[in-house]
Amino acid sequence: MTRTLNQVPSDGVPPTTRRLRALAVVGSALVLAVAGYLAFSARRGPAPPAPPPPPGCQAGTGGAAIPLAVDQAGIAATISGVAARHRLPRKAVIIALAAAMQESELQNLDYGDRDSVGVFQQRPSQGWGTTAELEDPVYATTKFFAALVQVPGYTKMPVDQAAQDVQHSADGLAYEQWVGMATLLAGYFTGASPAGVSCWYTPAGKPDLAGAVRQLTETFGPQGKDAVLAGITTDRSGKKKDRSVAVVRVQQDGPQMAWTVAGWLVAYAQQYGISQVRYAGYVWNAADGGTGWQRAGPQTTAASPARGSIVAG
Repeated sequence: MTRTLNQVPSDGVPPTTRRLRALAVVGSALVLAVAGYLAFSARRGPAPPAPPPPPGCQAGTGGAAIPLAVDQAGIAATISGVAARHRLPRKAVIIALAAAMQESELQNLDYGDRDSVGVFQQRPSQGWGTTAELEDPVYATTKFFAALVQVPGYTKMPVDQAAQDVQHSADGLAYEQWVGMATLLAGYFTGASPAGVSCWYTPAGKPDLAGAVRQLTETFGPQGKDAVLAGITTDRSGKKKDRSVAVVRVQQDGPQMAWTVAGWLVAYAQQYGISQVRYAGYVWNAADGGTGWQRAGPQTTAASPARGSIVAG
């Protein structure tokens, strides 16, 4: 049974147009004959190609995949990235995802009840921060986790109770309905289920790798020896001289951390024009992202840099 958080609508198939050579005809019979031939050709000709699907994302594969809008995938990736930065357990991610799904459906809202805004519907009047700050998902998530770690024994208590202890909602029981979904999403976005995050869109133009690197470090923290991101470099792709790639080296706390970073890059691929991400012998391509991550071919694997690095471009 397919689990769904937000279905991505499909577009209709636009008609194609054909360019015809002008013909000089004499007599009505000849005109009718030509028209009949064109009509017959139209009926017998090949069907026009289907347009690419609208941008979207999913967590997981097959019938159990969870459909997500692109912005929802981005929020889930941000929550997981901020948790990785602060070395928080997966239980913290589950709690935050359950709270975000209840409060905003994983969307960065600029409105809400009274002065509530953002992913977690935090209120400036309650000391969470300014409106502008709370509309920054990284800031809002950081504040949520700062409050969560102050809850004694939060890793052992029910998810909905821990979320309520942070949020102080009018209806704390509402978080319970999202626990199962949050648990599945946390597995995919934190790398417990590798290669589990996939998105699709039609790439156009050059990627904004500088912008992606800035936001990546904003989420996962600055590069450093003891940081999540050990280092990031940019280089020219061997296949396309006019296209650059970013090589991200992740601290090896196990491959799950690297898959968390790879999932973030896929979730934000459309925003920064990234068309391909490679890691651990797998490759994701934006144009056919609906098929998920695939085993990389020999040429792609040979072109990859040091083992354990993520390549995006």
